[in-house]
Amino acid sequence: MSDCQRCSQFPDLESNGSLLFYSKNSGLQANLKKDEIARLSDGISEEDRIVSINYSSYNQIDQILNRVNQLFTIDQKKALLGSYSSSDNQEQFINMAPFQQFYERLQNRDYLTIINQRLFTQHLQPIVKLQKNNAEIFGYEFLVRQSTPSYPFFPSELFSYSQKAGLQANLDSQARISSIELSSKLLKNGTKRFINFLPSSIYDPAHCLKSTFRAVEQFGVDPADLVFEVVETEKIDDINHLKSIFKTYQENGIKLALDDLGAGFSTLDVLKELKPNFAKIDRNLIDYCDQYNVKQEKIKQIVQLAEDYNITLLAEGIERKEEAEFCMDLGIPLAQGYYFGKPQAKPLQQDLKLMKM
Repeated sequence: MSDCQRCSQFPDLESNGSLLFYSKNSGLQANLKKDEIARLSDGISEEDRIVSINYSSYNQIDQILNRVNQLFTIDQKKALLGSYSSSDNQEQFINMAPFQQFYERLQNRDYLTIINQRLFTQHLQPIVKLQKNNAEIFGYEFLVRQSTPSYPFFPSELFSYSQKAGLQANLDSQARISSIELSSKLLKNGTKRFINFLPSSIYDPAHCLKSTFRAVEQFGVDPADLVFEVVETEKIDDINHLKSIFKTYQENGIKLALDDLGAGFSTLDVLKELKPNFAKIDRNLIDYCDQYNVKQEKIKQIVQLAEDYNITLLAEGIERKEEAEFCMDLGIPLAQGYYFGKPQAKPLQQDLKLMKM
């Protein structure tokens, strides 16, 4: 579904194929054909400056990669690109990556398969309207979870792997599409769907987001029900790039949210610059906010700033009734946290729509 090679699926790694290496440095090419590596392989050939090292088992892959990693210096590895091909796919430049990323990909083959075959699903955590006497469902945040016991993972580890392996754009794109598809099956129109995205994975919004917008149309989701949420707010160092991403989403009728508001000194400045539709107050500020004056003062400043820029606030990480009541008394309209519901495979049933505060 993706038009972008950085975000698209790529050939599955098979137990029989070729590791492909490319470098403009002829010396590196020669080193790849040394006897030390040749003895570990099923044969080595070179064509158009691409060295193909054949293998017939996953164990051979590990041995060859580890030997290359040992033989070459850090600077040499920076000049080396790697990929792989199988009998079914001979396109040599598909997903060529810097050696260190390539090495990471193949050292954790289960994670590679999870991303490539989209072996994950989404769990939904409720977002509620804070109101006297009840809390009504406003929407859900979609969170990546494992879909099969054969390929278990912790979400934080999967995303960390994707960054090290240069696959964050691929995972981020597929997670967005997965969320859109699942939401079309589980949620009624009018229910907001908060979906995370990494700004660093979108190098060209007009190009990289085509598959996302196509999924919105394909699965019949109203763009007005979608809220795309920046999940690395504290790492924003190119505000103009993020503005262009926001503009592209908004031109397609989609709303935006900033996460972890108040977590860093720069976050409030970012809020002023971007003026998102929604902003989530960092859970560290919310935790026992009813008991700490310093937290209360900071939250009050955020509430005032949000009012000034017409931004809807959401208190994140609420686990206690007292936290919910404090936020409601300040006029914060939305909330999320274990107090209202943990992430789960299905949305809350209709008879649970109204929850006592």
